[in-house]
Amino acid sequence: MCVLSSQLNYGQIYEVGVFAGGSNLIGDVGSTKYIAPNQPAFGGVFKWNRSPRHSYRLSVIFSDLDAQDYKSDDPRRIERDYSFNGSILEVALGMEFTFFDFNLHNDGNKSTPYIYTGVSFTKHDNYYFRNGIQASENTSSWAPGIPMAIGYKTTITDHILIAAEIGVRYTFSDELDGNFPERPSLFNYSFGNLNNNDWYMFTGITLTYTFARKPCYCDF
Repeated sequence: MCVLSSQLNYGQIYEVGVFAGGSNLIGDVGSTKYIAPNQPAFGGVFKWNRSPRHSYRLSVIFSDLDAQDYKSDDPRRIERDYSFNGSILEVALGMEFTFFDFNLHNDGNKSTPYIYTGVSFTKHDNYYFRNGIQASENTSSWAPGIPMAIGYKTTITDHILIAAEIGVRYTFSDELDGNFPERPSLFNYSFGNLNNNDWYMFTGITLTYTFARKPCYCDF
């Protein structure tokens, strides 16, 4: 009966909600600080709590990435004085692991730290810098990546949860901030460290609502 209910999705619990917070770029332009949100980020989150210790998670988050060299601690960047601004749309799928059992059907308040990782795909427009000025290539790309986050979540009511999270996204691309143009004809405009890919951060909170029947957690 347990296996059957799992297959029919009768015995699972789901969460759906929103993410709100901030973002910052870690690349070849702008500040060298890792956690320094300077642009709003918002999106939606869906979770399938597969057991009291782990959940499958899907998220879609939109934000701008904004970077100015004068905010850097690197004197070479300050002297260069480039500025970058672009938007991203991230779609991420992964798994969330809790440090302690987080069974939403037990009585009382429940809280636990957690970690999250998976795969992500980030859509961004392509840019390059000409004479120190950001210019568009009039194309866009999808950058695959690996999201990694740590957070703490707790219940507010029987059906409402809140979580605070700090997450870094490593991308397999060096094209997010315009230092490495996509078009081969523009490679002469490349600058910075071309051996390091771009990163960005999301820092914020999620507010989710739980629903579905009480689960029958099997061994897996």
